[in-house]
Amino acid sequence: MKQFIVIGCGRFGSSVAKTLYQMGHDVLAIDADEEIVQNISEYVTHAVQADATDENSLRALGIRNFDVAVITIGADIQSSVMATLIVKELGIKYVVSKAQNEMHAKVLYKIGADRVVFPERDMGMRVAHNLVASNILDYIELAPEFSIMEISALEEWYGKSLLDINIRSKYGINVMALKNNNNEINVSPTAKDIIQEGDIMVVIGHNNDLKKLQR
Repeated sequence: MKQFIVIGCGRFGSSVAKTLYQMGHDVLAIDADEEIVQNISEYVTHAVQADATDENSLRALGIRNFDVAVITIGADIQSSVMATLIVKELGIKYVVSKAQNEMHAKVLYKIGADRVVFPERDMGMRVAHNLVASNILDYIELAPEFSIMEISALEEWYGKSLLDINIRSKYGINVMALKNNNNEINVSPTAKDIIQEGDIMVVIGHNNDLKKLQR
């Protein structure tokens, strides 16, 4: 279980925070708006009203103990940059920041952001799942309980067929497509198809079953 801090709990930030919490992780949500903090408080571990550009406030919250910081402050680019700089200087190893445009993104990378996301490209839940599991390449929610995931094939599957893996019975999911290192895509994989190192699999299933594949 990882510990996450989400700064800025608008639509995008609250989506990230709620999803991480639903996945069983500790989440501290911070926003300057008291009403927003109250609204999200029951969906995260802790919610605090604070000024993310105030280093003393963030230090008092003990954020140096968190594994990942996600900065999703809205249109205020200056606050976004300041918050990113502060959490990095306070010792958080992995910082993800939301950018408004390419220039904003360049600044964020320059001051130490490890990853920059654009709301138009990255849904909150995709970001959350990618943060938790390194083998999850993409994530699309079809319904509250069912999703599609693009994952890197697990090492223990190398050299085995889909029949050998018994993925449907063991994991309760279905394989929709396979992509190899040459970017060749098999959209109708059969039980005899062999999983090779570096293969990417597109799978569909219940969220509880998909969690079994996260590493």
